[in-house]
Amino acid sequence: MVFLASLPSIDLDADAARLGVALGIGMLLGIERERRKALRDGGRAIAGIRTFALVALAGGIAMVLGSEWLLVVVGGFVALATVVGYYRAGSTEDPGLTTETALVVAYLLGALAVHDPPLAAGFGVVVAIVLASRERLHAFVSRTLTERELNDGLLFAAAALVILPLVPDREVGPFDVFNPFAVWRLVVVVMAISASGYLAVRILGPRVGLPLAGFASGFVSSSATIGAMGARARQQPSLLAPAVAGAVLSTVATVVQMVIVVGATDPGTLARLWSALAPAGIAATAYGALMGLRLRRAHDGDVLEPGHAFDLKTAVIFAATVAAVLFISAAAQERFGEGGVVVATALAGFADTHSAAISAASLVAAGRIDADAAVVPILAALTTNTVTKAVVAYTTGRQPYAWRVWAGILLVIGAAWAGWAVSRFA
Repeated sequence: MVFLASLPSIDLDADAARLGVALGIGMLLGIERERRKALRDGGRAIAGIRTFALVALAGGIAMVLGSEWLLVVVGGFVALATVVGYYRAGSTEDPGLTTETALVVAYLLGALAVHDPPLAAGFGVVVAIVLASRERLHAFVSRTLTERELNDGLLFAAAALVILPLVPDREVGPFDVFNPFAVWRLVVVVMAISASGYLAVRILGPRVGLPLAGFASGFVSSSATIGAMGARARQQPSLLAPAVAGAVLSTVATVVQMVIVVGATDPGTLARLWSALAPAGIAATAYGALMGLRLRRAHDGDVLEPGHAFDLKTAVIFAATVAAVLFISAAAQERFGEGGVVVATALAGFADTHSAAISAASLVAAGRIDADAAVVPILAALTTNTVTKAVVAYTTGRQPYAWRVWAGILLVIGAAWAGWAVSRFA
């Protein structure tokens, strides 16, 4: 009685909705398990929709009452009941532990729903999807996933989750432009983009997969996307046309992102820059579509050819190339000085055109220069970034990938300057 009196009361206004989320999570998982139970011989299983709903609700109530001991005791009871149910439902064949484990997860998600309902609901949906995808997941792991792809996945996990956090995040060396963390992060980004393109090709086919992956990855890094697509075209020459289309369409993402960041920094600068960005976006889209007309040469059979999801050597070469360009631009700036906004912004554009554009637009917002004076520096940064892309295209893809990409990015930068010139002198 003393223990019960020490427990806080439930505030219906504050906690009813969260308990409802906990109950909903339990019912969602229970529905999936109930259907799975009906498909089994005899329909035997330790838990169905009612058990899952009650267990998740119990976790929520224990969390609402705020007693750590109550949460542990009820959780222990659920775990013990799960173990007993497992042995009672056992047979000469291995019955598996999926339902038993899901029941414990339902209890924990019910408790989490009181603390963070959106997070718990999201994970509840993910768990339900995993449970419902049993056959597809088993087929993917046993029959679709190759040994090379598994090794690539482990290599990527090591690069992103083990090595990257250990790399020092500070500038070292001459001119303070070499950051080991930033360089290795570029390696990870290239690996991720290349892997996404590989998966897109495997799932959607080359006609759609690589161009779509290129456009989406362009929002992360257009230069990295061009490098990853070059490696893919070099590894599998039959995918040259879709790889070029993906590389050029990544520049569409660059233009879209430029519109967003400049507009957010200073709308007046965007208004002056629009006459250059619009033709650039149209040119990139048109050239990507032109390359798309040649995709009939890529056959669907190409996507079934198993291989490596990415090339670590190519990723390292790309990061080294960008670091070298940064060093050269910093040395030039040190030698000639910042003679003006154009020089400084153009040198910064070798590494990242968006940060250079934000810098110029910020000067406008601060009243240090007018909007018209910011257009040329931003276009200069876009031009120097095009040089970086051209170097990366040749380094990773060689010929004839580089020539086709060069034609596309030169068309884009030419359209940008032409659009500005027409609006300027018309």
